[in-house]
Amino acid sequence: MKTAPLENLRGDYAGMAPDWTVPQHLDLYSDEEQAVWRLLVQRQRALAERYACAEFLAGLDAIGLGDTIPDFAEVNARLEPLTGWRIVGVPGLIPDAAFYDHLAHRRFPVTVWIRKREEIDYLVEPDLFHDFFGHVPLLTNPVFADYMQDYGRRGVEAGPNVHLLARLYWFTVEFGLIRTGQGLKAYGAGILSSAAEVRHAIEGKGVERVAFDASVAMNRPYEIDRLQNTYFVLDDFRQLMDRPTDVPKH
Repeated sequence: MKTAPLENLRGDYAGMAPDWTVPQHLDLYSDEEQAVWRLLVQRQRALAERYACAEFLAGLDAIGLGDTIPDFAEVNARLEPLTGWRIVGVPGLIPDAAFYDHLAHRRFPVTVWIRKREEIDYLVEPDLFHDFFGHVPLLTNPVFADYMQDYGRRGVEAGPNVHLLARLYWFTVEFGLIRTGQGLKAYGAGILSSAAEVRHAIEGKGVERVAFDASVAMNRPYEIDRLQNTYFVLDDFRQLMDRPTDVPKH
C-alpha cells in the first residue's frame, strides 16, 4: 500500500503534480533497467503459471505484459475499456489521502522507477515491477476492479481508523489466497511479485491459512520484513465486497 513519510524515500518527488503523479518518461529507462525488468518478468511469469489464479493470468494477457518496461499509455488503452481503470505514474510511496483518492477514481498509482539487479529478490519500497506485475493484471477483472474502487472510497471515509483498512489491504490485495477448482492459488501482489513468497504461501509448512473474514483480517497485525506466516483465503472474489462492520466513518 502506497503510504509512508516522505523522508529518505527513493523516488524523485521534484516536479510532481498536486495529486502526486509524475510522467513516466519511457525513453529514459536504461538497458540495464530493461534487463532487470526482463529477468523479473521471465521468473515471475513462470511462477505465476503454476501458483496464480486464472483471473490473474488472464489479466497478464489482457494488459499485454511483455519483456520490455510497459508504456503506461498503451496499457491504459487496453485496461480502461475493460473496467474503467487507468494507471498513473507516481515517484514512489505517496500519502494515504492521495492513494485512496486515486483508487476511489479508478486510478492505480504505479511507481516509475525499477529496482537494481542486486535487489532482485527483495527491496523495502514497492517499485515499478511490484506495482505493475503484482497489481495491474487483476484490475482487468470486473469484481476485483469494483472492490479496489470501493476500498478507495472507504479509505477516504475512514479517517483515524485507516490503519484497519491498511491491514485489510495487506491480507487481501497484497497477500491474499483463493481456493479454485485447480487448488489453492495466489492473487495478492506481494505474493506474485516475489519468488520466495509465492512458493512459501502455497507450499510452505507451518503456515496458517485462514478462511477470509474481513473483520478478523482488519484486527490481525502483520510484519513487512519477512515471509508471512498467516494468509487469508477466499472462496470467491465476491467475498471481498462484504463490508466489515467495525470501520467507523468520520
